[in-house]
Amino acid sequence: MSEKVPIGEKVLMKGNEAIGEAAVQAGCMGYFGYPITPQNELTAYMSKRMVEEGRTFIQSESEIAAINMCFGAATVGQRCMTSSSSPGISLKQEGVSYMASAELPVFYVNVNRGGPGLGNISPAQSDYFQATRGGGHGDYRVIAFGPSNLQELYDYTMLGFDLADKYRNPAMILADGILGQMMEPVTLKPYSPIPDLPSKQPWRLGDPSTSEPLLVTSLILQVSGMEERNYRLFEKYEKIAENETRWDEYKTDDAEIVIVSYGTAARISRNVIDRAREEEGIKVGLFRPITIWPYPTQPLRALAERVKSFLVVEMSLGQMWEDVRLAVEGRAPVHLHGRTAGGIPEEDEVIEQLKQALEYKGDAYLRNF
Repeated sequence: MSEKVPIGEKVLMKGNEAIGEAAVQAGCMGYFGYPITPQNELTAYMSKRMVEEGRTFIQSESEIAAINMCFGAATVGQRCMTSSSSPGISLKQEGVSYMASAELPVFYVNVNRGGPGLGNISPAQSDYFQATRGGGHGDYRVIAFGPSNLQELYDYTMLGFDLADKYRNPAMILADGILGQMMEPVTLKPYSPIPDLPSKQPWRLGDPSTSEPLLVTSLILQVSGMEERNYRLFEKYEKIAENETRWDEYKTDDAEIVIVSYGTAARISRNVIDRAREEEGIKVGLFRPITIWPYPTQPLRALAERVKSFLVVEMSLGQMWEDVRLAVEGRAPVHLHGRTAGGIPEEDEVIEQLKQALEYKGDAYLRNF
């Protein structure tokens, strides 16, 4: 990308680069990262663009250092971010927990690879639990997006920065190696902040207009004080769930069975739906969570009142399947087609799973392995 970024135009770029440009346009002032595949292009992109904009880029000595640099930048009110892939994100979780407790905004990106352990560099969705359950120690949540195309990577990066600031809470994108590495046209929209973003002046350190001493910490040794903070955080999470839950539906109006899927798996599932309707006569639709936390539980539960069954298609062994089952609450069978460790769902195998799910009349949960 040249120094003259063609804002307002459609540009062919990699997903990792789209995230980086969106962060620059959203006013990210500090990027702190450490290389790992398959998100290296994001770090490389930011190493150029942040310097061009006169902002801070640091390739830190470790992932742990990177997230703690974000802690420091956030305390003085600067928009900041980090990114990594799977095991690198695991190393950052202690810092994310600190920032959630201290109510510091940070935006981060996980370009999910196959695991557990060092695993491989193939695409996966097996960090879903980590993204949707907080990821580190303690009672906390992070706002988590699961985009399914590169335009959404761009758009939800911008929104992620805004929501992090609005709620003083970590926000993230859970992508996968396909979305990070693939190329697709992206419209480089100009940044437009959401309405009523609160001022950081009351809490940020280093503001010369603030005469009162300020303390930013996640350490509260008194049980009553720590419990009070957790209750307050929980109330904030309830507001986030009420106001920021996002999802999409495709051909669900007359569907008898609904595929639930996100990210790359949802792209594949959308093609399956068109094929299954045309070739097999199966009335199938797609329910696609956009925020994987907060999860769109209520609209999925409403859908369960009128469909025969669900098929969860994901690139993990049933991690999102658990959230679908919790949402449906036994109103309909919930089947699973899960691939793992870099395995990618194929259209023919998903269609076969649809047929089996429609034939099965019991209340048990089928799976493909």
